[in-house]
Amino acid sequence: MHALARPFVSDPQRHEGVRPFHIWGLRLFYLLMVLLVATDAWGGLLRHQGPWDPYRAVAVCVWATYPALAVFGLMRPLRWLPLMFFTIGYKALWLGFVAYPLWQAGTLWNTPTGEIAIAAKYTTPIW
Repeated sequence: MHALARPFVSDPQRHEGVRPFHIWGLRLFYLLMVLLVATDAWGGLLRHQGPWDPYRAVAVCVWATYPALAVFGLMRPLRWLPLMFFTIGYKALWLGFVAYPLWQAGTLWNTPTGEIAIAAKYTTPIW
């Protein structure tokens, strides 16, 4: 087999018929979760002082948990694919139910919600 074709030919015993190119794409997403999201989320958890707002505390804890679990996705990308679905799902829901109505009303940009919408838009593969 030609060396350039190897990333595009599946190995059924190793990755259940999924091409290595796609496996490495998944690993890239897991790595980006670990590097980009974990630093903000864990930093926010460790540096927080005072009492937590309960809803914000839940959100930050979930936000810190999924990139920590993404470490396992680096090793077994297909087995941890539901984590990727969770990530895409919550961002798509947030964009649809929070950002979209504000965008329609013309009040999304130049706000903290607008900044989050930009980050969510570019980190959600369905866009």
